[in-house]
Amino acid sequence: MATDLLTLGRRIRHFRTTAGLTLDQLGAAVATAPSQLSLIENGRREPRISLLQSIAAALGIALSDLLATEPPSRRAALEIALDRAQGSTLYAGLGLPSVRVSRTLPLEALEALVGLHEELARRANASIATPEEARRANTELRLWMRERDNYLPDIEDAAERMSRAAGYTSGALTHRAVARMAEQLGFQILHVGDLPHSTRTVTDLASGRIYLPPASIPGGHGLRSLALQAIAHRVLAHERPASYADFLRQRMEINYFAAACLIPRGRAVDVLQNAKRERDLAIEDFRDAFGVTHEAAAMRFTNLATAHLGIPVHFMRVGDDGTLYRGYENDEVGFATDPTGAIEGQIVCRQWTSRMAFTVRDRATEFHQYTDTPAGTFWCTAQTGATTSGEFSITVGVPYVHSKWFRGRDTTRHTVSRCPDPTCCRQPPGDLTARWADQSWPSARLHAQVLAPLPGGTFPGVDDAEVYTFLERHAPTA
Repeated sequence: MATDLLTLGRRIRHFRTTAGLTLDQLGAAVATAPSQLSLIENGRREPRISLLQSIAAALGIALSDLLATEPPSRRAALEIALDRAQGSTLYAGLGLPSVRVSRTLPLEALEALVGLHEELARRANASIATPEEARRANTELRLWMRERDNYLPDIEDAAERMSRAAGYTSGALTHRAVARMAEQLGFQILHVGDLPHSTRTVTDLASGRIYLPPASIPGGHGLRSLALQAIAHRVLAHERPASYADFLRQRMEINYFAAACLIPRGRAVDVLQNAKRERDLAIEDFRDAFGVTHEAAAMRFTNLATAHLGIPVHFMRVGDDGTLYRGYENDEVGFATDPTGAIEGQIVCRQWTSRMAFTVRDRATEFHQYTDTPAGTFWCTAQTGATTSGEFSITVGVPYVHSKWFRGRDTTRHTVSRCPDPTCCRQPPGDLTARWADQSWPSARLHAQVLAPLPGGTFPGVDDAEVYTFLERHAPTA
């Protein structure tokens, strides 16, 4: 309605000035105060139809001319656009004054102002993403990485330089080595207990500080990884993300850098190539050699397997309900996708290793299995774990021909998957369908984030006000 009133007001002003009438003169002709007419022309008051009829008569035009939906001129269209932009919450949030548009304002200046507002709105919209947009951006990034076999040499080189300069030689990268890497860039690592809820780390560029969660948090690997991710932004010369796709790319790069530091390429390739020569590749050995989590070792294996071992591979993190939370493949295993091409959130076949691993009682060691699929036979190794939100499995798999390099290749576990054929594992048996199809009414568990747009801000999902208050609280005193 506000847009319609603005257009109506600008049409009245256009025809009034064309007729050579002032507000006072038109007001006298229609028995209305000039101040009221001014409000109408500025779209701030809705006139009665009887007043519009009187105005049309006084201006010598048809009522339909006033009620047309198009702005009467290019200038009027720009004025309407500027009014709308300056009245938006986006502009209000900048705390800047509004520009009052007068007849003396040049058309070029008006066009420039509207153009600036349009670019401001475009950048704001680009920094957020609906779930569908986010999934498309994530799919594009995953396919881009697949083309490169999940291997980024430039980041590998940067990580190796940094780790060597910090004194790394072999084994696990220590917390002290990570601190030295930060010092190389002029930063000090500090552990605090009041990090903003929307952040994992905060970097104070002015004071040269990287704030992390308390050092007493169990695990250690997580804190090293968080610190390395914060360091990566500086090493990789990241600028503030201009879009959600840019944000995703940066997040992928800092995760890659952290993994490449925790498991440096030179030593990692030596370990893997030696194990391959012995036909004894095992993710658990790779994990233990560098003191990281099983998931981190499995993901890092995907970075190096094709580029340095010549082995195509796939990786999955799957929940105990069969949901695929994270995946990568360059071995044509054939993940299920949604219409956007995304794999996240899709249900994995019950016959695949990532789900069969939940069916065994002894989960202390890796679970091995061969699976026949429409895309071929794959050998896979899986390890299960648990978080507060439920159990999960981490799976690494390779085509049958490459299973000869891995420990566990002698397993007798063998399943057949016909997915995406619904009769494989998704379609219930006919007798159960007949009995329960009309006698059941389950209530689905809906994840709220699938409907909500991802939050905006300078960095998606981050509360700027909370971050700035935190930095001010911890800033060193002069």
